[in-house]
Amino acid sequence: MSSLFDAPEDGGPAPVDPGAPLAVRMRPRALDEVVGQQHLLGERAPLRRLVESDEPMSLVLYGPPGTGKTTLAHVISLATSRQFVQLSALDSGVKEVRAVITAAKRELTYAGRRTVLFIDEVHRFSKTQQDSLLSAVEDRIVSLIAATTENPFFSVVSPLLSRSLVLALQPLSDDDIRAVLKRALSSERGLDGAVTLTEEAQAHLVRVAGGDARKALTALESGAGAAVAAGTEVLDLETLETAVAQAAVRYDRQGDQHYDVASALIKSIRGSDVDAALHYLARMVEAGEDPRFIARRLVISASEDIGMADPTALLTAVAAADAVAFIGMPEGHFPLAHAVVHLATAPKSNAVTLAMGESVADVRAGLAGPVPPGLRDAHYAGAKKLGHGKTYDYPHAHPDGVVPQQYPPDALIGKDYYRPTNRGAEARIGERLAKLRAIIRRTR
Repeated sequence: MSSLFDAPEDGGPAPVDPGAPLAVRMRPRALDEVVGQQHLLGERAPLRRLVESDEPMSLVLYGPPGTGKTTLAHVISLATSRQFVQLSALDSGVKEVRAVITAAKRELTYAGRRTVLFIDEVHRFSKTQQDSLLSAVEDRIVSLIAATTENPFFSVVSPLLSRSLVLALQPLSDDDIRAVLKRALSSERGLDGAVTLTEEAQAHLVRVAGGDARKALTALESGAGAAVAAGTEVLDLETLETAVAQAAVRYDRQGDQHYDVASALIKSIRGSDVDAALHYLARMVEAGEDPRFIARRLVISASEDIGMADPTALLTAVAAADAVAFIGMPEGHFPLAHAVVHLATAPKSNAVTLAMGESVADVRAGLAGPVPPGLRDAHYAGAKKLGHGKTYDYPHAHPDGVVPQQYPPDALIGKDYYRPTNRGAEARIGERLAKLRAIIRRTR
């Protein structure tokens, strides 16, 4: 299913349908109206150079929802005065693609005008469907702008990538979202001053948006409608909550509650209360907390509070952090919850934390001393003359793989830093460690 948007003959922006959704009405019509993405739109940034030079171009726009991929496609079309055709990978196939290419050839031949083909969610196209675009892109019959929320290096075929410039869009900042809301409230294309927004309601809209301008404008439009229906020109938090059906989370990411809720999450995990931990995770997610911050705290917790009692906890936490970086939000809250459940229900031990703390304290106190001669590097010329490595006993040369041998400096002989608990996997580790120490220290 294709839709065709031509710039008016006088080069001006197309008229806006007053019945269109607010997010559509407020769509920027020039590069200077675009909020955010300054790494792509700055004075010497690649996208601005390509648009202003009106060069044939093919782009892959990659980023989370609501960051401006469709907007940029429309702006590029208006800025270059080209024919603009939009396809959605959800309901288009090879047949529709070929029809657009045929029409683009005709437009180029008879009218001398090039076509911008915008394909939304291009990652949903099969390899065959993507391959059908190659010749038209190669011959510059169409300038392809492909949008995707998934990593294009995994979801777009290599030949198409090699013919396109990949541009990564970033989630909008809170200030960007505020700018979008301010413009929508006052613009003739938007609400045109019909309502004003309280600070609390604005803060909630920013949280709800999570860097997504479309989500912010949709929520604002819903809230404004509710306010007008109630006979008021002030959109407050209570009215907004009822309109968007999502309770405001009393949580300031820059204030004390930011640290209080994060602390409560970690302490609930440490205390093995999985339900409380999930509650605090939900509060952080709903408040729009940076998922990377949450993931970092979980990775730390896995080592600090669980350690070797369950060595797989750290693997789960790191995997959750990687998953969040890969898929983004909101789906990223699932791997975060996965990690929280694993960490909260795992056996706990801070033995690794204590061991590292004590060893660092001793180093800072000056308990070091020279490395035993047998352990020193013996691979460089002259090392043997210094006696380096001469007394080293290679453990793999013995049946058990463990031999009596001095490893620590003289000042630390017999020092036990790591003291396993009897919880989880550490119970077995403790038994083995006692045997290892008995063999290793037999020389003393």
